[in-house]
Amino acid sequence: MTRIARWSGTFLSLAMLWPLALSADEMTHDAGDQLFHVVRFQIDGARNDEGGLVNWEGSSAVGGDSEKFVVRTEGEMQNGHVERSELWGLYSRNVSDFWDLQAGLRQDFDPRPETYLVVGVEGLAPWFIETGAHLFLSKRGNVAARIEQSIDLPVTQSLILQPHLKLDVSANDVPEDEIGTGLSRVEAGTRLRYEITRKFAPYIDLVYERALGNTARLKRADGGDAGDLTLRAGIGFQF
Repeated sequence: MTRIARWSGTFLSLAMLWPLALSADEMTHDAGDQLFHVVRFQIDGARNDEGGLVNWEGSSAVGGDSEKFVVRTEGEMQNGHVERSELWGLYSRNVSDFWDLQAGLRQDFDPRPETYLVVGVEGLAPWFIETGAHLFLSKRGNVAARIEQSIDLPVTQSLILQPHLKLDVSANDVPEDEIGTGLSRVEAGTRLRYEITRKFAPYIDLVYERALGNTARLKRADGGDAGDLTLRAGIGFQF
């Protein structure tokens, strides 16, 4: 079985079974420690200088208000070839009204296989900013971190504007992955979604991605571009 065919099957399975990161307000309800299960997933497409681009993010959680198990996936395909893909498995424990402490594993499949230990937090920062901050330690000793933030700004009852930001930081040079020490990657965007129902929402998303510092230097040395601006169209759903 070819690499692309194998990954296509994996991607479809994830899309059906483990679909976007859970927001803290959706995880908090009046059911006490009653067992519940939430799945969210979004997928979008765009065209850039290299052709067709597909991105996905998804998560699934099962548990109660105080403890739950979370599975996350995200990745990117360019012209049918998976260029970046991750699968996370996290134990999440509520430590305050709006924050969960998380620990577990992250498995990268592309651009090359790598396994990380993960510790971090997820919750609501002031002004209802959804925030995730995680630290990664690979089995090869590489240390990295990621910070993600977003906020929902209602335009109407159904139309929601969502600015979002993602920062990747590396403590090591990893030239085989075109990652340099320091702030390595930033992704900033503004998503506009229309909630046909609370469980189904098409959207458009203007996203700017850029490699920074040593990472940008490594990408240019390999003939790649340091930055990319795309207008994406997609759908998000939950159940």
